[in-house]
Amino acid sequence: MKRLFYFLAIITLISCDYFDKKKVYTEDILEEEWQTFNWKDVDEYPSFDSCQALSGKANKKACFENTLRRILNQNLAKAHIIVSEEITDTVQLQITIDNKGKLMINDIVSAPTTKNEIPQLDSLLRHSLSTLPKIYPAIKRSQQVKTQFVLPVIIKLE
Repeated sequence: MKRLFYFLAIITLISCDYFDKKKVYTEDILEEEWQTFNWKDVDEYPSFDSCQALSGKANKKACFENTLRRILNQNLAKAHIIVSEEITDTVQLQITIDNKGKLMINDIVSAPTTKNEIPQLDSLLRHSLSTLPKIYPAIKRSQQVKTQFVLPVIIKLE
């Protein structure tokens, strides 16, 4: 009887999944993390020195966009643009800010009438953004990352 008990105990221990060690592969963990990672959202938006003291993601984003618009408006106001017909258009600036804080304009989308009336608009916008103060790049999980966004610029000339 004693032998039968030892035999059953050994069989139970050997066949038990409790002692099986499950291997955890780093590739599996990484793949699972990639699946849950939201690439369209950042922890902190790009910002200027004047926006650094603000708290909250939405406040910093609004400050950054307003600062860009203010600088663009100031520089475009200096240009003395003359048009033959009234222009009201929203120009879409497709912008990339790399992980070093360098701003690049990918594309400038405007109406054909705006391009005909103001052929130098692209160069004016590019020149206006070349004089920006230092930009701090966006942050995702404590890493500086590249971000792309569209900045609408309203052009109204009479």
